[in-house]
Amino acid sequence: MSETAPGPAPAPSLVMTQLLGGFQVSQALYVVTKLDICTMLEDGPLSVGELAERSGARPQQLSRLVRTLAMLGLFRTDGEFVETTPLGALLSRRHPATLANVAEMWMETHYGPFGELLHTVRTGEPGANRYFGMPAFEWLGEKPERTEQMARAMTDLTGSMRRGMFDGYDLPPGQTVADIGGSDGSLLAELIAARPDRHGIVFDLPEVVPHATAAMAERGLADRVDAVGGDFFEAVPTADIYLMSQILHDWDDESAAKILRTVCRAAGPAARLLVVEGVIPPGDAPHHMKMVDLTMLGMLPGRERTAEEYAQLLGANGFTLDRIVATPSPYSIIEATAS
Repeated sequence: MSETAPGPAPAPSLVMTQLLGGFQVSQALYVVTKLDICTMLEDGPLSVGELAERSGARPQQLSRLVRTLAMLGLFRTDGEFVETTPLGALLSRRHPATLANVAEMWMETHYGPFGELLHTVRTGEPGANRYFGMPAFEWLGEKPERTEQMARAMTDLTGSMRRGMFDGYDLPPGQTVADIGGSDGSLLAELIAARPDRHGIVFDLPEVVPHATAAMAERGLADRVDAVGGDFFEAVPTADIYLMSQILHDWDDESAAKILRTVCRAAGPAARLLVVEGVIPPGDAPHHMKMVDLTMLGMLPGRERTAEEYAQLLGANGFTLDRIVATPSPYSIIEATAS
């Protein structure tokens, strides 16, 4: 069987033009998400006219939007009829791995601040600080709906990316596992649900405690997991094992060091620390965390770190790095012991 020769590589100018137009694509994805187009298509193809009528959009403008996104692999069209592809289905609110909340959150909280990226690179100040007039976490905390939107999006985003992360992973010995900054405790629940000998603590801000309590009750873990409110810069509960998932990357080195020292003060002798973070590999090879680091650059004072940087950060603040466990997900499990 003869093979078709690959076509010529696109001209560098075309590739660059497509990269420069990325902001238009992200807005197009946001619009079809807000209009619930992909959710409407869950039960099968619909005409553009029907989609426009149901969503309150204008047919011609919606047709043009669909045409562009079909070229990018989100839709298939047959005349006036439209259906989603497996890629486009991820923007349906009914999809088990939905990213609709992520699409909304990124465009409503991140899009504006990224217009200040030049300011960030020149001054070191996160673009969010300048755009909102305050740090991103403070802005989010001003209104409950912002915090809830962020929580929904992060649950969907991390849930899809960390699937299979703990397959075959052995939790270190210790009866009590404290999830520091654990939000609804979903990660802690994944770790201890099948280990009835373990007790858990979800530690987060006081306003998060009711959500964590309800989540643990729904998972049938209310008798084994306590939700505790507080500030991880001030004090954390005593435990045998501490879990911190995507916490340290939110903060600069000074703030991350303060969190680690707080945990170290509360930790018993030889307590274990499990840090779930992306670890940036050396070189120019593609890695998801390099893109996440761009998000951090624009929004927060934190950053993604290399293995060497985590070893230095832990070693200077009361912990000895034991090993870094690679997982099928973009995240690694960084194991350390209190010195």
